[in-house]
Amino acid sequence: MRRARRVAAAKGRPLRIMFADEARFGRMNRPRPCWAPAGVRPEVASQLIREYIYLYGAVSPTDGACAFLILPASDTECFQIFLDILAKKFSRTHILLVLDGAGNHNSGELVIPANVTLAFLPPYSPELNPQEHIWDEIREKIFKNYAAKSMDEVCDKLVEAALYIEQNPKMVKSITSFPYILKSL
Repeated sequence: MRRARRVAAAKGRPLRIMFADEARFGRMNRPRPCWAPAGVRPEVASQLIREYIYLYGAVSPTDGACAFLILPASDTECFQIFLDILAKKFSRTHILLVLDGAGNHNSGELVIPANVTLAFLPPYSPELNPQEHIWDEIREKIFKNYAAKSMDEVCDKLVEAALYIEQNPKMVKSITSFPYILKSL
């Protein structure tokens, strides 16, 4: 964090701390409990079709700002595209981007944009990444008990989910502002 602060100060830009991750969404769903009137058994669609797409996301817990991108895979090439889009969207700030240690996040083939500094969470600690709570919110609010008929439907739902999250910065702050993040600022 100190290095990112020095780089931001040297360039005369504010520092924005963001947490990023990617999540897989597709046509295989897991039925979840839901409400129904007493005596009525709810009907919930279920399917086991193994088609997937990935939603890349980054969140800033301090102000609720987000960035999302739907991409076909979780690989270095797609992560590079996400990094470039993120750097362009927040071009007036220097971003300290906190990630897990996935192979595509620290590949030697990555070209890190000038306004981005990468930092990595300890191995096997997804609970430290606030972006995981965004995935839970999307799965609970948008994809709960939903069986898509095509991958186009999944993409449409992901667009809906990204807009829902981006348009609710107060909600984003409330579910991603971990005490350890606020202490480090």
